[in-house]
Amino acid sequence: MKYRALMLHAVFSPFISLSCAIEQPTERTNWKNSQPEVAFVMHPACAAEQLTERPDWRNIFNKFAAVGTILVVDERQDTQATWVVDEARSRERYSPSSTFKIPHALIALDTGVVRDEFQIFPWDGRKRYWQSANLESWNQDQDLRSSMRNSVIWVYQEFAKNIGENRARSYLKKIDYGNADTSGATEGYWLDGNLSISAHEQISFLKRLYRTDLPLQVEHQRLVKDIMIVEAGQNWILRGKTGWTGDIGWWVGWVEQPTGPVFFALHIDTPNGIEDLPKREGIVRSILQSINALPQTN
Repeated sequence: MKYRALMLHAVFSPFISLSCAIEQPTERTNWKNSQPEVAFVMHPACAAEQLTERPDWRNIFNKFAAVGTILVVDERQDTQATWVVDEARSRERYSPSSTFKIPHALIALDTGVVRDEFQIFPWDGRKRYWQSANLESWNQDQDLRSSMRNSVIWVYQEFAKNIGENRARSYLKKIDYGNADTSGATEGYWLDGNLSISAHEQISFLKRLYRTDLPLQVEHQRLVKDIMIVEAGQNWILRGKTGWTGDIGWWVGWVEQPTGPVFFALHIDTPNGIEDLPKREGIVRSILQSINALPQTN
């Protein structure tokens, strides 16, 4: 049966494409041509695409003396909104640094480089440092969970060697991750190479992982989501991963609630080095608390 569009039930912002509208037959009929009339409504998955700047959130950045951007996509049933601080920067690509451990773990599992979460990666006895910091948590045997939690670069450098640059590039294109460029690296293409990604692209990837909708084995996606858990309460789970290039600090992830997820991607300048790193979680937690996505702390 051919439907004729007669009216729009939603007001579309400039950021929404008409592909977000879905036809919904009404009870009314145009008796002149005997065709049922159709209303267009907003698809639930698209409602959160309306982008709203939050100048009030800049006060939180100012409180932490930080410059950067945050993108929050709230898909809870009673909210459905997308908020941003500095939209232009949120669309710029930067090195993912250790936020790349999320797709990297998925690729390592899918290629068989990593067997499961219990496989032990032996420490070679070399004391390692990152940006002049002595990280004792790195200087011991690791498994997939500890290497994600402690952001252990040497483990993922071994993954990269075993996966290979060409195969990694193929996977990154397959999962549509940033610019999928694995070239130009000394330490790792996600650290000092040409791989880059924007806050919008981070959240696009995280949405697919949340829904177990990546073109990878389901059990691997579930495992990586499990090792991403940062904190949990009675009715919420916070999953995420930090990253730091030395100049830019990331925190990306999502909060799961009974009514739906809230995704976030933040990156800030870190001119004071390690001293600036706590600001990442401080800003994100303050913003998520302000929209009741995380509980208030005492």
